[in-house]
Amino acid sequence: MSELSLRTSAIPVTDPEAGLRLTEIFYSLQGEALTSGLPTIFVRLTGCPLRCVYCDTEYAFSGGERQSLETIMATIASFPCKRICLTGGEPLAQPNAIELMTRLLDEGYEISLETAGALTVENVPPAVSKVMDLKTPSSGEVDKNLWSNLDYLTQHDQIKFVIMNRADYEWAKEKLLEHQLDKLVGTVWFSPMFNVADDVTVAANKEMGSPEVPVLARELAEWMLADALPVRFQLQLHKIIWADAKGK
Repeated sequence: MSELSLRTSAIPVTDPEAGLRLTEIFYSLQGEALTSGLPTIFVRLTGCPLRCVYCDTEYAFSGGERQSLETIMATIASFPCKRICLTGGEPLAQPNAIELMTRLLDEGYEISLETAGALTVENVPPAVSKVMDLKTPSSGEVDKNLWSNLDYLTQHDQIKFVIMNRADYEWAKEKLLEHQLDKLVGTVWFSPMFNVADDVTVAANKEMGSPEVPVLARELAEWMLADALPVRFQLQLHKIIWADAKGK
């Protein structure tokens, strides 16, 4: 797959001239959510306030280079695609991400936003499909869930739970029913924690009491079937194809 990496240094400000701190832009197949399998331009912004134990994009926590919004738009336009996935890190940690989404929508792009759910989505343009995580207890960041974000979700949006063990599953099921999440958004996803060929992660997974994939994936599927939950099971397609956390 072709890829262009842009490494930036920016500060999170609202002045459009300040641009964004950017880790990379690349063109690949979307591996998750409703557009899984479709060619997509990935715009990965730098920085994240969370430190989930299963994170597979730690390289985006810091570094990068600052790029103007015009330069980012020009790079995006060089790819043969009108579908964008804005990801991170946590894209909403940089306020100019809202301006970038607005400009991309004006140019006719279809956008999905991958957000960890710890920062407000109130100002995200309605045309953007928000794919929002709700952090489970085993993530180590369950206390960072910003529950008021549920007020800004619609049928155009999606919610994702990453499951590491049975306790995570039961917690996610409880939140699903408590907040009627399947009626709030178009799709709710349950996804087993999945890092390919990562001994450190596998060790951490075992320590948290979770079996290895594909055992965890099979067990999660069986739990969902037993409870007949109104959610969709998800594996990360890019990790199956390329065994690569970057999805390229």
